[in-house]
Amino acid sequence: MTSSGVVVGFIPLLDCAPLVAAVEKGFADEEGIDLTLVRETSWANIRDRVVVGHFDAAHMLGPMTVASTLGIGHLRVPMVAPLSLGLGGNAITVSQPLWQQMQKAGAAAGANPLLQGQALHDVVMERQRGNEAQLTFAMVYPFSCHNYELRYWLSAVGIDPDHDVRLVVLPPPLLVDALREGHIDGFCAGEPWNSLAVSVGVGSIIATTTAIWRLSPEKALGCRREWAERFPERIAALIRALYRSSEWCEQPDNREELARLLSESKYVGAPAHILQGGLSGNLTLVPGSEPQSIENFYLPSRHFATFPWISHALWFYSQMVRWKQIEFSSADLEAVHATYRPDLYRAALAPLNVPMPDHDSKAEGLHPSDGFFDGRVFDAARLREYLAEE
Repeated sequence: MTSSGVVVGFIPLLDCAPLVAAVEKGFADEEGIDLTLVRETSWANIRDRVVVGHFDAAHMLGPMTVASTLGIGHLRVPMVAPLSLGLGGNAITVSQPLWQQMQKAGAAAGANPLLQGQALHDVVMERQRGNEAQLTFAMVYPFSCHNYELRYWLSAVGIDPDHDVRLVVLPPPLLVDALREGHIDGFCAGEPWNSLAVSVGVGSIIATTTAIWRLSPEKALGCRREWAERFPERIAALIRALYRSSEWCEQPDNREELARLLSESKYVGAPAHILQGGLSGNLTLVPGSEPQSIENFYLPSRHFATFPWISHALWFYSQMVRWKQIEFSSADLEAVHATYRPDLYRAALAPLNVPMPDHDSKAEGLHPSDGFFDGRVFDAARLREYLAEE
């Protein structure tokens, strides 16, 4: 078999695991893909290098593919996301001074997002009454699940994310240092950066995003639509390699080896024991405490974690409209539908005869297993009505 060269960019995060395993465990080679991984430091760099062709594909934020397709905040370059790179893996972490203030307001380690949010709300309101500076929270990119899940949670507990706090963008590798230096009061990011903040004593994890939205979407394999159309066999082989890699990453017996691979400096570069905690969902939430088991914290494969649900892309779009990043239009809605591509996923995996969902879209939050913490349901077929309820 002649190998096809594919260059893929990634950010040093726990959920780059399927890409790393695809190289290190030979899944890419077995599909005839000569896969080269290139580490980047920021999501803006990932976006730009995919756009200009330095990368054939990338470990991308799910909403980033939609934003690029719609041309929000940057060049309009249609993208496709033919495979999800897992579910969950994010958390919200605050500084120790803010955590102490929240505890006085009723917060507790491991408490539900509603209780934690009410405590944060009280702190925010008290600061307003005292004419103190607004709290500053960082997220990794304006068009990210981190931004939308953080905003969703804040607004649901009565905190206006555009007026009551200040939101800024920082690359994941800089978050812990920014928290340590007091430049930010908290952040929403993927592992291992939350656990690293806890391990060095500068932060406490107050909520995982899977507590805000169970089975919440995250990264995707993203590439230019033009590249996918020009190399259909190559993208299909890459989908198969990453599907098989994600299956390997899901197995508990492989977590120790996977954590060791990810700990290498060319990949994530964090301590293996911290990475293994994220892979197993055993997180230390507060410095000096015992790890807590977080159900379904990060899923590389289970619960159809690799399937590119169109309803996920439409939820991203709903948040873009909600937070005034773009105005609603029927033409944009069609473009969003064309970004997440279950058709490419189904075609690529047909030879493997693997289980598939019956539909390409679903009502998000309809069942307790994938619900939002506030009980809301996102039905993509009723998107206009959903937006009208905001």
